[in-house]
Amino acid sequence: MGKIVAVVSVTLDGVMQSPGRADEDTRNGFTHGGWALPYADPEQGRAVAAHWATHSGALLFGRRTYQDFYGVWPGRTDNPFSQILDKTEKYVASRTLTEPLPWQNSTLLSGEAVDAVRGLRAEHPELDLVMLGSGDLLRSLMRAGMIDEYLLQIHPLVLGSGQRLFDGVELGRLRVSDSVTTTTGVTIATYRPTGEEQR
Repeated sequence: MGKIVAVVSVTLDGVMQSPGRADEDTRNGFTHGGWALPYADPEQGRAVAAHWATHSGALLFGRRTYQDFYGVWPGRTDNPFSQILDKTEKYVASRTLTEPLPWQNSTLLSGEAVDAVRGLRAEHPELDLVMLGSGDLLRSLMRAGMIDEYLLQIHPLVLGSGQRLFDGVELGRLRVSDSVTTTTGVTIATYRPTGEEQR
């Protein structure tokens, strides 16, 4: 069975909202957008790319993150990440979007998200699905026990507000399979559920 892998930038207090740009996600008056940018370095890019390369498959997005990525990445020539995203198969869980989706290699998963993702996995059992952000969808899949692996980029920063990765989620224990700390202090760690409940 393929894995669902969540790749998420978080702060020390677990905030995952709007890491890339000031205007990325301002819901609930969030004003700290772009908080991850000062911590970017080549080592971080290499570590994430190496991890991604071990999970050949497709991307899984929620609607908001898909639309945000589509507004930034397609067709760019200044970054190899753009070409990777363009070529990779993308699945989008949404109740409001309709096909055809605007970005090449994109397929809509309509209806209830957890059921739609279960259906996709049943149809393509060997397919790895990598999630980039997509907090609402990610938390729904967490609650359903469907996330197999977390690649967390933990930034040495406390924001005190914003949407947190594990808000409203009851998880069991996780084990660390590997970790590295970048020159800017970001800890990139891979966690996998153990199947044990937290006591």
